[in-house]
Order: sequence, then C-alpha cells, then structure tokens
Amino acid sequence: MTDLTRRAAFRAAALLPFAGAAATGALSAAPARAAAPMQATDRPPYHRFKLGHYEVTTLLAGTRPVPDPHKIFGLTTPDDTFAAVSKAAFLPTDVAQFFFTPTLVNTGKELVLFDTGVAPGGITAALTAAGYQPEQVDIVVITHMHGDHIGGLMADGTPTFANARYVTGRQEYDHWAAAGNKLFDSNMKPLAEKTTFLEDGKDAAPGMTAVLAPGHTPGHMAYHLESEGRSLMLIADTANHYVWSLAYPDWEVKFDADKAMAARTRHKLLGQLAADRTPFIGYHMPFPALGYVETASGGEAAFHYVPASYQMMLES
Repeated sequence: MTDLTRRAAFRAAALLPFAGAAATGALSAAPARAAAPMQATDRPPYHRFKLGHYEVTTLLAGTRPVPDPHKIFGLTTPDDTFAAVSKAAFLPTDVAQFFFTPTLVNTGKELVLFDTGVAPGGITAALTAAGYQPEQVDIVVITHMHGDHIGGLMADGTPTFANARYVTGRQEYDHWAAAGNKLFDSNMKPLAEKTTFLEDGKDAAPGMTAVLAPGHTPGHMAYHLESEGRSLMLIADTANHYVWSLAYPDWEVKFDADKAMAARTRHKLLGQLAADRTPFIGYHMPFPALGYVETASGGEAAFHYVPASYQMMLES
C-alpha cells in the first residue's frame, strides 16, 4: 500500500464515528410515527351483478360460527370419514361458519326480495349498505318457513317491508299454519291477506319460476330466474354447506325434515345445475353465495362446488 493510499484510509477510519453520529442525529430528528392501527376484519354485506335485464344483489343478513358441525351434517357418517373429508377441504371439524344470504332482484320495474334473514336488523342493514330502503321492496318471496328465512319479516309486530306483497308456496304455508309454530304465527300469519300462494312451476314475478325442492321442509321451493336468455337458480336450503351437504348429498342434515327426500332433491337439482352449467345462489353458501356445481370424478363425493370468480362481471 502506498503512503498516499495509507493516509486516505486512516482519514476515512477517523471520520467514521462522526458519520455515525450524524446519521443517528438525522434519524432522531425525524418525527416519531405511531404504528398503523389494526382494522377489524370485515366485508361489504352485499354483492351485485347483472343477469340479462336484472340486477341481482346477494345480501349478507348475518353470519356466525357454529360449534360441532358433525352434529348437524353427516349425522350417520363415521367420525373418521367426516374428519378426512373436512381435512381434504381444509375445514376444521370443531366449528363451522354459517352464512344467511337473502337475494334481491331489481327488474327495473319491481324490487323482489327472496327471504329475510334471522332478524329485521340484519336484512335492513344489508339493504341499506346496498343502496336500498325496506319500503322500496315490492315483493317478498319466502322459499320456506324456517326462522332464518322469515325472521326479518316483522319488527316488534310491524312489517319490515311496509309496501310489499308476499309470495310463498301453498304447501309450505299450509304445513306451518297447522304446526303451531310461534315464529310463523307472529311473523308470517299476519301477512296472509297480502300473500299469493304458489304451486310448483308458477311465477313469483315475471321470469322467476318456483321449483318444488322438498325434503328440507315439505314445501321448500327453489326459484329459477331468467332474463334475456341468462339463467340463475336460487336453491335456498337445498344444500346447506358447500362440502358437507352439496359435495355429499346423501349425508344426513339435522335440519332436513325428510332426510331421504332431501337427499333425492339434492341429487336431482344439483345434477341439473351441473349438466346445464347454470350458476346458482345458495342461501348458506360462503358469501357472496354465488357459484357453480360440477360433477365429481372419482372418489366418494358426488359434486364439487365451484365459487364464481369473474364470470358474472362479463354479463355487465
């Protein structure tokens, strides 16, 4: 090393402490910033897309964790089978997340709501977030009379949807009218004079056709929507979970009144959806509750649920 190079190295080494102090001073002079606050996990309680002339909005009227799902789904399925199916689907076996998703259809002339959630607060909050008010709803269609579908009809004895008329299946209504059910008697029965009663194959509104899908309840209805040649099926509670009910339609479900009939209905309706490649909304599917069914190839599952991605965006 030459003397010149050696002297330059010594000078650089001598300056290092001062350079470090200057850097430290610059850093300490910067204003202190608090850490960014955590934001609660959340999602908008609605999802909107076009179907021909219709504007369809799914409304998350409520969601909650439910423990011990094997006590609800796959009642006669062995524990090890339930555990293996759940693990393959990346699902825990100690808890499930339930979703309650009414559907709103704007035809441009009428606002049609399918089901109302577990309580008036949930459905009105979702409606408001989606840009509507309860008094704008023209028709309320009830697919069946379980509490998580009629719970939002009344608020302290007053109809939640002040200007609506109501549509439901005749067989379903007659069954619950004779059952002595407290919630039905308080929420649905007072609306009887404003209610139209449907049979299988009849329209709740133009382009919205009732499809009898019994088993979950005696007169449980699905609805086939069609506009400008585009179709969508609202399956209501035909399948109550995307794996433990839809993929395995023979698994018994606690809430199905006639479990054998419910299984036959699942096979029939899901098979049609798979064959026709028709999109569907399931009331209890993971929000936004929109997807497709495909026939499973190999294994014990009969079907697979395929969540919608951008397909319905292409309808706009």
